[in-house]
Amino acid sequence: MVRQPAVANRFYPGSAKELERTVKNFLPDNGTAKKAAIAAISPHAGYIYSGELAGQTLGSTIIPGTVIILGPNHHGQGPPVAISTISWAMPQGLVPIDKEITDLLLSTSLNIKADEKAHQLEHSLEVQVPFLQAMQPNLHIVPLTVSQISFALCQEVAAEIAACIKKADKQVLILASTDMSHYESRTDASAKDSLALERVTSLDPEGLYNTIVSKRISMCGFIPVTITLLAAKLLGATKADLVNYTDSGATSGDTDQVVGYAGLIIS
Repeated sequence: MVRQPAVANRFYPGSAKELERTVKNFLPDNGTAKKAAIAAISPHAGYIYSGELAGQTLGSTIIPGTVIILGPNHHGQGPPVAISTISWAMPQGLVPIDKEITDLLLSTSLNIKADEKAHQLEHSLEVQVPFLQAMQPNLHIVPLTVSQISFALCQEVAAEIAACIKKADKQVLILASTDMSHYESRTDASAKDSLALERVTSLDPEGLYNTIVSKRISMCGFIPVTITLLAAKLLGATKADLVNYTDSGATSGDTDQVVGYAGLIIS
């Protein structure tokens, strides 16, 4: 059993050659110095809107052989925290699961459940994979979708992920997939997103969680980002650097209703 692409030819090119060319154009030159990172945060819109920023972010990061990808569950299928345990078919080839970390998570976590329905239609993780494939030929992934859960549960899941990474004793990147504010004016979206990004760059997961809820910021992946910040801090992270911030209006020209995008590297 293999997971088939859900959004090829919609969010990104479905042709392997065209996808390779598109991703290559978004990635920095090979001579660009890449930083070791504990985690990264990358947007997940259609490539015409956020592909350049995703390329800037992931292209400046050393991509190890294993990447744990956390994304929001947009469709509400499956359990609150769902892990995919099957290989992913992508236009550029099959991407295997990291069985060691997947088995560790399933055997030790009280919260993470194996479920393929949660991943079947979800785009937030899938759109990250072509960039990772382009930079790491021996890529293995650990895909996790997350629904709206409490901060206390975020803490539990983050601790479980961090413990498994420590036990596996190998290089692993945690990648949180999120867009920022949705369908607000550029002025309002930028103001709200600045509040959220201030908490992220301060490595303040609880502050981020509370800010999103209290200010009603429509950041779809704030739960994956909260978990990522918590886990990264447990793994020794001391800083989060903003790569860039932009919005859909930069492509569409419509600044009355934009979606915000941010890229960050946590080390």
